[in-house]
Amino acid sequence: MSLTGALSSAISALNAQSQSLAMISDNIANSQTVGYKTTSASFSQLVTASSGASTYSSGGVTVLARSNITTQGLLTTTTSSTDIGISGNGFFPVTTAVAGGTTLYTRSGSFTLDNSGYLVNASGAYLLGWRTDADGNVVGGASADTLVPIDTSVAATSGSATTTTTVAANLPADAELNDTFTTSMSLYDSLGTANSMQITWTKTAENSWTATFANPTLASDTSTTTGTVSGSIAITFNSDGSLASTNPSPATIGVTGWTNGAADSVITMDLGTAGGTDGLTQYSSGATTPAVDLTGIESDGMAYGKLSSIAIGDDGAVSATYSNGKTITIYKVPVATFAAADQLEAKDNGMYAATLASGTAVVQLSGTNGAGSIEGGVLEASTSDTNTEFSNMISAQQAYSAASQVISAVNEMFDTLISAMR
Repeated sequence: MSLTGALSSAISALNAQSQSLAMISDNIANSQTVGYKTTSASFSQLVTASSGASTYSSGGVTVLARSNITTQGLLTTTTSSTDIGISGNGFFPVTTAVAGGTTLYTRSGSFTLDNSGYLVNASGAYLLGWRTDADGNVVGGASADTLVPIDTSVAATSGSATTTTTVAANLPADAELNDTFTTSMSLYDSLGTANSMQITWTKTAENSWTATFANPTLASDTSTTTGTVSGSIAITFNSDGSLASTNPSPATIGVTGWTNGAADSVITMDLGTAGGTDGLTQYSSGATTPAVDLTGIESDGMAYGKLSSIAIGDDGAVSATYSNGKTITIYKVPVATFAAADQLEAKDNGMYAATLASGTAVVQLSGTNGAGSIEGGVLEASTSDTNTEFSNMISAQQAYSAASQVISAVNEMFDTLISAMR
């Protein structure tokens, strides 16, 4: 009967508006929650039977919760070096445990270092990333299988041996035969100890020189010998002053017997390109007393240093800075994308789980193949707008009140009907 249908329709309206108000309440409560995505009420008509011109069969309303997960929130600058946000599509992958945990996804990029050196969020989930070499290149391939919890303790200290020394200098063409000149170079052993070594340049013939090397000494105390050097380099120049060749080629020297137990060193001496003037040259000095004009001498390697700070920069590069002033990249944070991100299952603390409807995650480097770009030093603000939510709340309240009035009217009409039957 029509009164029963009206009552049923009004009750469905009360239920729908109650659920809508619950969504609005959550949105308002999380207006300041980092990475929060609003939930919207989507109302749909219910039909119980066919209606005609002379009869109407009421159905009512149902409500569905629509998650606005892909809506971009405003990126705001923070003072934490480990805060990150995504501009565009995607999520940060996290895991609930270092080993054997569940992989979840989040837009909330507020991460801090725990006591063990892992980057974690407020709920203790571990940020996943790819291990990199010092140049920031991903080791082992950028795939979901190579993701690991970001553990900064793997790079708690730094220090590496010198493998290449680059020299740019002019050896004076107007030097006398057997004239010698000395310069010094710095080098590090495999334990990061700083050393120095003298190079003696001797003119052996026209356009010909020899470089010999003294045993290395501590940079802090040149009276303390730290190893034994082997090898010398014969150098020839073209008549135009450019480098002709070196012997051996490439020019290398070795250091053995480091007194601190460091591994033996093999150092390539980069003296320039044959036929070029980008390294060693031989031109007249024009001076009364000729001398070597050293433009630059630089060795790679790194002194020992302790980890002093961690920062996540643009493109998801996790950088470690050490007490020796060196900064190296140790991990890369990926961006996980989904075919239907709005179908992810919401979890506590702004995290989501993949579902059959969302599809599986595809992990990408920041800003590649449709993935959003990671920005360092920012957080994504909540997408909840309190003005909009208050407006929606008023509409829900009015609809709820109107539906309750319908129930009151139906109740009175039932009373009238029952009274007429007595």
